[in-house]
Amino acid sequence: MNEIPQFTGNTAVSHGSDRTAPVFDPATGQQTKTVALATAAEVSAAVLKARTAWPEWARMSPLRRARILDRFKSILWERAETLAEVISSEHGKTHDDALGEVTRGIEVVEFATGAPHLLKGEVSENVGTAVDSYSLRQPLGVVAGITPFNFPAMVPMWMFPVALACGNTFVLKPSERVPSASLLLAEWLSEAGLPDGVFNVVQGDKEAVDALLEHPDVKAVSFVGSTPIAKYIHAKGTANGKRVQALGGAKNHMVILPDADLDQAANALMGAAFGSAGERCMAISVAVPVTDAVADALVERLVPMMEKLRVGPATDRSAEMGPVVSEAARKRIVDYIGQGEAAGAKVVLDGRRFIPPQGHENGYFVGPTLLDHVTPDMSVWKDEIFGPVLSVVRRNTYAGAVELVQAHEYANGVAIFTRDGDAARAFSHEIEVGMVGVNVPLPVPVAFHSFGGWKQSLFGDHHMHGMEGVRFYTRMKAITTRWPTGVRSGPEFAMPTLG
Repeated sequence: MNEIPQFTGNTAVSHGSDRTAPVFDPATGQQTKTVALATAAEVSAAVLKARTAWPEWARMSPLRRARILDRFKSILWERAETLAEVISSEHGKTHDDALGEVTRGIEVVEFATGAPHLLKGEVSENVGTAVDSYSLRQPLGVVAGITPFNFPAMVPMWMFPVALACGNTFVLKPSERVPSASLLLAEWLSEAGLPDGVFNVVQGDKEAVDALLEHPDVKAVSFVGSTPIAKYIHAKGTANGKRVQALGGAKNHMVILPDADLDQAANALMGAAFGSAGERCMAISVAVPVTDAVADALVERLVPMMEKLRVGPATDRSAEMGPVVSEAARKRIVDYIGQGEAAGAKVVLDGRRFIPPQGHENGYFVGPTLLDHVTPDMSVWKDEIFGPVLSVVRRNTYAGAVELVQAHEYANGVAIFTRDGDAARAFSHEIEVGMVGVNVPLPVPVAFHSFGGWKQSLFGDHHMHGMEGVRFYTRMKAITTRWPTGVRSGPEFAMPTLG
């Protein structure tokens, strides 16, 4: 059976240990590969490669680094279909969804090719008599990315293109459930001309994660995953003196006001709740219709659309939703539906009864599920289910809807659907959530803005990609100069001042 290796020094490296993990096709439930789980020694070897490569890479002009990334971008566009197929085979998402993921990742590469402009500092002339000051941004050194299963290409590309453009070297630890996309990215970076050791991949589990968090040569760590792990990464990373950005869980709401276009809202909810089988940190998992009349009309629209939703494997290009990533995920989602039902939620449409397509009976499928009359004391509202389950929490007023959103510990994304500009503007400004959509169901910022939530959805001071990414992967240095041709004077013992 094919074993997925490590990748260091622009070379796939055979595994020196018997520690491996199975890789499954979620559509069939069959094991298709094994992945090597790196030991601490193997992680250390990868970090050493990155540390050795860093001085020369950092000295390279931003323009030359950008040209390599530009060649990498061209390769990605040419081979996007191939990358999408690999993603679907291990994650289970539909081909079109995987292709969309690749495209959003490429957009960050496009942003990073602007490195010569992004890294410009500031200059102030004559801050004192014959004294000039200027600032510049310099790379940190070796940085690491620890990425989740749900976006095997896009989330790594939220991180490493900006890190590399800024002059850092990179060690990626992808999810062991979806290891293959990371190797393609590494091979294509090498093909684009990236020097040996600048980008490295260590496959692995907690042992690899801890090795990265403890290694003294790793200066910063980026993470996307669940909130408990994000807390762990942030605490352990910062305790070891590292800069950390750790993005955690989410429970994203869509508020639907009485004046909203309900057909538009229903269509938006279908994609936002059930795209990628709900395995998105920006998925809308809670609909908040304001008034019972709006709730009844919304549910009436959703049910036939959900019943017609085509669920199947990615090999069926007409499929609109695929399986979830693992049997454990399927069981967890089914259990949450049962918890909601037991707590008094009305199961309007039950994904537990979904019958997989012929030949995929052992796949990890859950059908689209709609729970109505959900209340804030239920686990289906409190917890991140990460599956195709949409809860409807009814509220009588706009203020009640806002109060519901504000009460949740997660604050990643939120949306409001309305025709009322005053309500939309007030909501956008007062809601305590990191990313807001107005008549936009998935308010994922474009690459030249930055991605990140608030409260228990983000640990650290910086969001990802955009200028926040540049700030995270660089250190500011201020330089003040005076040359011998300037005004000469004797010793000065007081604190220097302007003028």
